[in-house]
Amino acid sequence: MSTVSAEILSVALLAAVLACAVVRPWGWPEAVVAVPAAVVVVAAGAIPLEDAGAEAALLAPVVGFLAAVLVLAQLCDDEGLFRACGAWLARAARRRPRALLGQVFLVASLVTAVLSLDATVVLLTPVVFATAARLGARPRPHVYACTHLSNTASLLLPVSNLTNLLAFTASGLSFTRFAALMTLPWLVAIGIEYAVFRRFFATDLDAGEQETGEQETGERPRTDGRETDGRAGEKPEVPVFALVTVGCTLAGFVLASAVGIGPAWAAAAGAAVLAVRALIRRRTTPAALVRAASLPFLAFVLALGIVVRAVVDNGLGGALRHLVPEGAGLLALLGIAALAAVLANLINNLPAVLVLLPLTAHGGAGPVLAVLIGVNIGPNLTYAGSLATLLWRRVVHAHDGEVRLGEFTRLGLLTVPAALVLSVVALWVSLAVIGG
Repeated sequence: MSTVSAEILSVALLAAVLACAVVRPWGWPEAVVAVPAAVVVVAAGAIPLEDAGAEAALLAPVVGFLAAVLVLAQLCDDEGLFRACGAWLARAARRRPRALLGQVFLVASLVTAVLSLDATVVLLTPVVFATAARLGARPRPHVYACTHLSNTASLLLPVSNLTNLLAFTASGLSFTRFAALMTLPWLVAIGIEYAVFRRFFATDLDAGEQETGEQETGERPRTDGRETDGRAGEKPEVPVFALVTVGCTLAGFVLASAVGIGPAWAAAAGAAVLAVRALIRRRTTPAALVRAASLPFLAFVLALGIVVRAVVDNGLGGALRHLVPEGAGLLALLGIAALAAVLANLINNLPAVLVLLPLTAHGGAGPVLAVLIGVNIGPNLTYAGSLATLLWRRVVHAHDGEVRLGEFTRLGLLTVPAALVLSVVALWVSLAVIGG
């Protein structure tokens, strides 16, 4: 197959894979189109079988980590961690929507950083819905915060996002140095999001204050009648065992990095500890653990990586090589982050990071982390920017919520450019002080 034909075929298949991931016709898993597409690019000769195998081997540790952390997050939910979060949110907010927004920012940022963005989208968002309903607050500011922070707040740790794991591998940094370099960008980005949210949703927050005030005079709080409302209204015990396990897993990430072991092993150990406890107490089953690992989604990630590799090898990599700024100065880092953000919104953030990391890794940790800022913050601009946002939309619709494209885009235009620029500046400062 000629290079031109291979590029056309690869691009067409990538477009089909991403379209299926966005639309999910008939509720199909993303893998339904992605896996056959990967087979086709190999069978047609667009990518040699050896290169496809090498790409799968490169992604295997990332996929293994994803499986472990998905199981870990689900088991934490089974232990009552997210019910406890909902109860704490309700108590801490004291029926004040503005206070609730701050507490949601705090909890969502920590959950995203420690248990990954999928936990924030799938497990925390329903709790936030229920908590807002219990307090009589309008849910939109708090629910939108979950999707924005599932992307923005995933900057902190190598284990917060699939994109982080890929960047972590390419950067050559230790776990602790990665976290140290990204702490200031993480704080800056979250701070900008919070400031914009308070102004953008001022009407909803003010109206919520009035509504909750009326309820305190005798009216019953509004609920949406769903089971999660009851869960949020409970006063569950603090799941100490789950919290200790998560803490030990985080310590395991640091230790594993120090001795050259992949973070997937630490995540697997944490998941195994909770799984054994849950199985003994009959809180879960082997089948439920397999479902929690989301095998179709893991297959999708592997297949997507192979299709993207075919696109890169047949022309996209060469074209982008001329667009990637050279060096690790502030202007170069800004240019790299902007390019990454644009590419993430065009082809999704996971393909974007797979494309850009090979083109920036030779420049050291600075350019790699600039790519990460672009692909993690940039997706807040459009629905298709990250898989987490697409999943969040499904969660919102399942709770009879509404997501308006115009509102989502306006909010993105107000947050993304400022967060992107100032986070890159913060990264530049961190690199100067700490060193890459």
